[in-house]
Amino acid sequence: MSFSHRFDPTILREYDIRGVVGRTLHPADAFAVGRCFGSMVARLHGKSVVVGFDGRLSSPELEGKLVEGLTASGMEVTRIGCGPTPMLYFAAVTREAAGAIMVTGSHNPADYNGFKMMLGGKPFFGERIRELGEIAASGDVVPEASGSVRNEDGMNDYVARLLSDWDGGDRLLKVVWDSGNGAAGDVLAKLTASLPGEHTILNAAIDGRFPAHHPDPTVPRNLEQLVEKVGSTGADLGIAFDGDADRIGVVDDKGEILFGDQILIILARDVLKHRPGSTIIADSKASQVLFDEIKRAGGKPLMWKTGHSLIKTKMAETGSPLAGEMSGHIFFADRWYGFDDALYASVRMLGIVARLNGPLSDVVGALPRVVNTPELRFDCDDREKFGVIERIAARLKEEGATVSDIDGLRVLTEDGWWLLRASNTQAVLVARAEAKDEAGLERLKRTIASHLEAAGIQAPDFSGTNAGH
Repeated sequence: MSFSHRFDPTILREYDIRGVVGRTLHPADAFAVGRCFGSMVARLHGKSVVVGFDGRLSSPELEGKLVEGLTASGMEVTRIGCGPTPMLYFAAVTREAAGAIMVTGSHNPADYNGFKMMLGGKPFFGERIRELGEIAASGDVVPEASGSVRNEDGMNDYVARLLSDWDGGDRLLKVVWDSGNGAAGDVLAKLTASLPGEHTILNAAIDGRFPAHHPDPTVPRNLEQLVEKVGSTGADLGIAFDGDADRIGVVDDKGEILFGDQILIILARDVLKHRPGSTIIADSKASQVLFDEIKRAGGKPLMWKTGHSLIKTKMAETGSPLAGEMSGHIFFADRWYGFDDALYASVRMLGIVARLNGPLSDVVGALPRVVNTPELRFDCDDREKFGVIERIAARLKEEGATVSDIDGLRVLTEDGWWLLRASNTQAVLVARAEAKDEAGLERLKRTIASHLEAAGIQAPDFSGTNAGH
């Protein structure tokens, strides 16, 4: 039977395939992903593919069509069922599978869904995703074959392995968790049942409608319920996950939200105690405090490009034991496998807090204080966004500015630094700034606005965007 398929071009993204179900993403796309990805695996002389799916309402149907496409390419498919994305990564790595696909909409709204992939144990992104689209359009798939399917429990081995790295000693913590009705639910219940301490889980039921709040722990309003519960129960800390549990949010005992770079500081100090001199990687949006604190703890800070696939690839290149992003992706290769896993990061964070002499808030309060903006995202046409960055880069060069262009433009000034970059996945520009005081931050925001306007872009209203940490 001949095959060809055209994807809506908006769903073939830099790091995954993702779209709006019923509008840009359909069951036929899921079959095509399976048929083409299976062909790519077959051409690398592989057969084994592990498949999982999250708790979205559309995920079971998409997973079924995906498996049909994989088996039509001769793949031997292992289905591990509903659970978090890192559980799928764990199954793929420990089973030494040739490929892996997770059906997930990650932290996107409930009507989104998509696919995250691994090929040969490595992230599948960028050129590989474009190649998959070209294979579909040309119909250049392997001859139709009859693969096989088996169902296996993915949870028990994963939870047992998570528990095996618990290192918190005998101190019993009181912890509040917010699963956000996401895919972590069943795994989290099993995990906390075996962890020491007292555990309260909010929004535990997996429900793809996300009735309590949107599952994105980088947005403060999504953590309001967790903050309230930490306060009312006198908990030692609170932990939240995104929809597929590859991103973490943390709240300390005083109800203060920790930014991604603050979480990474705490984890990095612990790793560097037994791996001194190691390279610790963070994305270009992270605070300068993070890079300074890594150096102070005896590590080598490395700023790298935003994007979970890019970070994982750089970790493998440098032998880094730990990396993180402001978005809450935390990657452990220290005693773990190098992929982003919020559940594993939680176990390590709890171990650290359990070994502290005082509360977590003391550690956070002792960090150098700066004032900064959150990540500011504003619309910019996909056809223009990279050109805007190029025009501003040229102007900065003329001015003799101190610029890092690892990922967009990060400009160092006497006041602090500011960042402007084009998103790889959306039609937006991203800005951030950090200074020693409020007056300096206001100057940095005015500088960003003036550069945008000089490049022909109306600057957004940056007022009211300060956040100290």
